[in-house]
Amino acid sequence: MNWRPGGWEILIVLLIVLLLFGPGRISKIAGELGQSIKSFRDGLTKKDDNKPESGEPPAETK
Repeated sequence: MNWRPGGWEILIVLLIVLLLFGPGRISKIAGELGQSIKSFRDGLTKKDDNKPESGEPPAETK
């Protein structure tokens, strides 16, 4: 049973969300979501920067 939401269903859900949270709260949530995605991407980039450039394994510490 495959059900895919159409245009009207998505519009109704968005309208209900707008009525529940209000436009101010939705914009605040969207801004925080964007900021968290940006932080996540920056974290991935920093993690990739720490990899050694050659095929050598990292030095062992005792």
